[in-house]
Amino acid sequence: MKAMIFAAGKGTRLQPLTNTMPKALIPVGGIPLLERLIRKLIDAGCNEIVVNVHHFAGQIADFLQEKRNFGIHIELSDETGALLDTGGGLAKAACFLNDGEPFIVHNVDIVSSVNLQAFYRAHLSFKAAATLAVSKRATSRYLLFDNDGRLQGWINEATGEQKPHGKKLDIDKLHKYAFSGVHIIGSELLARLGEREGRFSIIDFYLEQLEDMPIMCADMTGEVIIDVGKMATFNEANAFIESVGL
Repeated sequence: MKAMIFAAGKGTRLQPLTNTMPKALIPVGGIPLLERLIRKLIDAGCNEIVVNVHHFAGQIADFLQEKRNFGIHIELSDETGALLDTGGGLAKAACFLNDGEPFIVHNVDIVSSVNLQAFYRAHLSFKAAATLAVSKRATSRYLLFDNDGRLQGWINEATGEQKPHGKKLDIDKLHKYAFSGVHIIGSELLARLGEREGRFSIIDFYLEQLEDMPIMCADMTGEVIIDVGKMATFNEANAFIESVGL
């Protein structure tokens, strides 16, 4: 099984920690975020991983070399020239991921209790083009799903903006979920991604495809999902890891 790790972000909200290292190498519970995630992916059955890099890319390359790629095949997708966002990053790495099987996509700064093997099995049972791990939590931006768990749209409640533009959404009949930064993508959707170039968001790409491609959700409400993107959640993640002994 393959996976892609998004690790190219600058991590500006974690400054000053990221002034001298990439966010991926910041230790949480004494272990770098990237190492934690790679080991979790290996435990879930992944044996090939691609990691996109930009900020202090050389440090990530050196780290992986020092760790001997944790005994598996790890490739770097170099975005040092320009950040491509999540959709563009996936499109650039499509040739590595294209083996006809679904693959896991995971933000490096997400620390969670999500069982990735169970999530993968759920995706297969949905027969989906992509499955997004979501949860019911307070935020300003929500993905909207129907009663069957299929993506129908997106809303920013702070501004009132809705997507896809031009589609009438009956918000009261849809379920609002926050995205976790963990998803699984199938080969058919990857093929469409591979046709795109440049910088774009994977969420916007999903919203473009939802009419004829089943983009489904897996409700992870109740699981611990921490976005280690700022100091407050960084401290929360350390406390969680200490409490469960990870």
